[in-house]
Amino acid sequence: MDAINNLTWKEKLKGYQKDPFSALLLCLVILAAIITVGVLISLVIYIIFKGVPNIKPELFAWKYSTENVSMMPAIVNTITITLLSLIFAVPIGIFSAIYLAEYAKRGNRFISIVRLTTETLAGIPSIVFGLFGYLLFNIYFEWGYSLFGGALTLSIMILPLIMRTTEEALLSVSDAYREGSFGLGAGKLRTVFRIVLPSAVPGILSGVILAIGRIVGETAALLYPAGTAPVVPGSVMESGRTLAVHMYALLNEGLYMEQAYATAVVLLVLVIGINALSAFIAKRVGVKE
Repeated sequence: MDAINNLTWKEKLKGYQKDPFSALLLCLVILAAIITVGVLISLVIYIIFKGVPNIKPELFAWKYSTENVSMMPAIVNTITITLLSLIFAVPIGIFSAIYLAEYAKRGNRFISIVRLTTETLAGIPSIVFGLFGYLLFNIYFEWGYSLFGGALTLSIMILPLIMRTTEEALLSVSDAYREGSFGLGAGKLRTVFRIVLPSAVPGILSGVILAIGRIVGETAALLYPAGTAPVVPGSVMESGRTLAVHMYALLNEGLYMEQAYATAVVLLVLVIGINALSAFIAKRVGVKE
């Protein structure tokens, strides 16, 4: 691999001339990268162009009204639901992944069923999770519309994502670390939590970042369990809307298009900020290790 990277551009071009198929694949890869980056930049520019001029102080009033169409309650509810969802999903997802990667026997049929179930749950549309949360928490438990029910619904939805990314991060840790720890007399539990898990933290944080992005941008899974009340609820057992649901409601009404674009800008900044903070933490942890 190092020898390939050390080749000059002229040497690489000669190689592509000898193998036109490789040159075609290279062009397709470059074209795909350009299209992906172009679409992303176009979306960001469009949202900023349409939303920034409509950001006004009244959009950040503490109480929502039809005159100010404030998004502040939605911001507070978004942070609340995100924290509640992570509190439930992250420990369960990480410990489940530790069992699958470190303790489960190879070729265990039960483990194969768990992995198949996890992958199936990851592919289920979010509206199905929303209906499930509504039937379980709103109807069966008789909670009604509540942030707590919405958070539990999102926890179930992001659990497969956290499990799979954590398991892959643990499996990517070299067995030499485990063997060295065992050779020094450490037990299985100590090796996992003092050696393997810290080495896998950057990969685990990547899964948590993806989960946060899905929580912040989710609407269908929250419409039924959490409702769309545009207020800061007095407790987590009351209804409230997140930023994504707030933007959906404004667009659905068709009366507050400018405020909806402004909400999109705030949502974009919030997601970028969360990703940047998580990446910074992952980098610091990686350097420390």
